[in-house]
Amino acid sequence: MPLVRALSKLGLASRTEAHALITGARVQVDGAMVTDPGTPVVPERIRVDIDGRPATRAAALTIAFHKPRGVVTTRRDPEGRPTIYDALGDVPTRVIPVGRLDWATSGLLLLTSDTRLADTLTSPATGVPRVYLATVRGRVEAAALDRLRAGLHDDGEWLRPEGVDLVKASGRESLLRLTLTEGRNREVRRLCAGVGHEVTRLRRVQFGAITLGTLPVGQWREVTAEELQATLGPRAPLTGRNQATGRPRPPRGDGRG
Repeated sequence: MPLVRALSKLGLASRTEAHALITGARVQVDGAMVTDPGTPVVPERIRVDIDGRPATRAAALTIAFHKPRGVVTTRRDPEGRPTIYDALGDVPTRVIPVGRLDWATSGLLLLTSDTRLADTLTSPATGVPRVYLATVRGRVEAAALDRLRAGLHDDGEWLRPEGVDLVKASGRESLLRLTLTEGRNREVRRLCAGVGHEVTRLRRVQFGAITLGTLPVGQWREVTAEELQATLGPRAPLTGRNQATGRPRPPRGDGRG
């Protein structure tokens, strides 16, 4: 793995920061100065010093964030739209999103300082269920529910939810609860459109064993080691800032959005 990526994977710096550190002759690997960001290394087997001091990885932090509508899941947006980092407020360490929620979708978004955990949580092989509440136009009849449960083709992809339930319905709109195990782009919206119902509101309420609960919009809390264990089983990392107590920290954030 290139050194620049390894520093990011180890949680020591972002890739941009790592590139600057390496090319600025500030990084030593196993006692030798390295100035080429592409130098191959094995992250688990190297000792890294930055500015002559051992680089220590901060305790991993994973948070559950109630993403508002109208913010994008990125650090910087070329169109100048507000991002999740504008809404997050004070987070004590650098975190990256676990998957994405689109601009118009609200609800539970996980962020973590552990890039390997992010990869595990989003891997199709892991199959962690995500639960969404979708408000759609019109009354969803039994035939449409059957089609959703059977799956459908859209834009060359086969889409099939793990579960679909009709929560309530009227002549004007219906509320669906959908469970997915893959993070395909706009999958809920495409599924519903495929059976003739446009999504007007979409909110994610659960990711594995981690639930949104009553977390206020625009605020976050720490995810516990117990929640990760319940979500991933033996694949769960032995990390977590609040492992000892197993209690989530109080929600923080500026509440914007």
